[in-house]
Amino acid sequence: MAKIAKDYYLTEVDKLPESIYCMHDYMGEDGIQPHRHLKDQLLYTEGGLVHVKVQGVTYFLPARHYMWIPAGLEHSIHPGSNAVTMRNLYFPKKQGDEDFSTQAGIFPVNELLLQMLIFTQQWDGDILPEQEAPFAFAFALRLTLPQLSQHQLRLLLPIPTDRRLAQIIQYMDEYMCEGVLLPKLAQRFGFSERSLSRLFKSDIRMSFVQYHTIQRMLKALQLLLDHHMEIKEVASLVGYNSIPTFSATFRKVLGASPSAYAKRNNGLKSKPQMTEFDNILSLNDK
Repeated sequence: MAKIAKDYYLTEVDKLPESIYCMHDYMGEDGIQPHRHLKDQLLYTEGGLVHVKVQGVTYFLPARHYMWIPAGLEHSIHPGSNAVTMRNLYFPKKQGDEDFSTQAGIFPVNELLLQMLIFTQQWDGDILPEQEAPFAFAFALRLTLPQLSQHQLRLLLPIPTDRRLAQIIQYMDEYMCEGVLLPKLAQRFGFSERSLSRLFKSDIRMSFVQYHTIQRMLKALQLLLDHHMEIKEVASLVGYNSIPTFSATFRKVLGASPSAYAKRNNGLKSKPQMTEFDNILSLNDK
């Protein structure tokens, strides 16, 4: 499988408005620059965690999930490693399911959708309406998405606009293994606890606890998928002394245990069994 042809996503996807465009290829080290297209995009990846930046927010796309990117939405794609493979389907706009199709989001891939994605690997480029069987299959995949995508995962973090908060968040990431607490963080950067809490909520509309919990879990996910670390080591590196507490928090945020996520990393290649994701992140401000 060769590296992606340069700028295919800008020059080829929208060339034939009626087609469903299919692309399976390595992402490479540089990722994909900010762009937009006239078709809706289903992005499935293998080989590690992928960052997708959209309108001041970074989405984190792990194995066995897909991201829906609506037509016209500017985004850039950044792989966590150079081994990441993209599986893309680009669909013409469809009327009638705007509640699903107009919002970006990350969704788990169940066994049915996984098998349908596997089947599309035989195609490359435009699938035209006159190609009855391939087009009907790809269009059926598109029609099933609203029913198969009931559980959206909040795998995203806002990008701070306040320079002070950006520095604080960078510090939180660099010293995560030491355990970051709001009182010490406020003292270090010259804030009161109350003023720092207000800064989080006013700038990124999340509490410190919400942001840092997701930050830690996404870091853990990256260590599991990109670096293949043991769960005990991952828990320590994201600031947890207790493996059961770490695992319980990971499951609450990501819908499955750390060990289950590690097993899913092979994506379409190994076709692992999927469990249901019924627990969506729900954290109260503290």
